Amino acid sequence: MGITFRKRKKLGKNSWLNLSGSGASASTKIGPVTVNSRGGVWVNLPGGLTYRGRWR
Repeated sequence: MGITFRKRKKLGKNSWLNLSGSGASASTKIGPVTVNSRGGVWVNLPGGLTYRGRWR
């Protein structure tokens, strides 16, 4: 594993601009669900579990 670059800038109450070595994306959190512009979905489930998947 090599060195990676990640930076996250808050845009609003529930929105972020994410910068990494592979490019930029935006993400928005709506309740327990976070969706980003590259098609990633994260859902916080009860009991400390998290589901991570794709929506496209």
